[in-house]
Amino acid sequence: MTVEITVTEDRDTCFRLRFEIFVDEQGVPVEEEIDALDDVATHLLATQGGQPIGTARIVFDGNTAMIGRVCVSRAARGTGLGKALIEKAVEIARDTPGVRRAKLGAQVQALGFYEKLGFAAFGPVYDDAGIDHRDMVLEL
Repeated sequence: MTVEITVTEDRDTCFRLRFEIFVDEQGVPVEEEIDALDDVATHLLATQGGQPIGTARIVFDGNTAMIGRVCVSRAARGTGLGKALIEKAVEIARDTPGVRRAKLGAQVQALGFYEKLGFAAFGPVYDDAGIDHRDMVLEL
């Protein structure tokens, strides 16, 4: 079966995936998972055979596309879906007039994953929802 990654208005499905992974698996406080940026974000949804298996969001802020809330269902991990979600988000950023860079806050254990995709870490390690993160950027 083929994986399809599309821009979606189906935020409820994206939120269910995010809750499953961030809240249930990683212990992120539920009140920190959904925020005001979800109202203005471009949401991506990955499906396989019609079933949701991954999501991400992009928030545009001036010349920066902030990629976040990237998650892949347990069953789809190790398949390259995370890479495909980031590549799709970067493609959308590149196609958006005036956007010159993509930025994200990476969990520290995922820094190598994002570095392989061209992102460079900068700044100090910081706590986000009880998990160590570091900012990363990709110049477009």
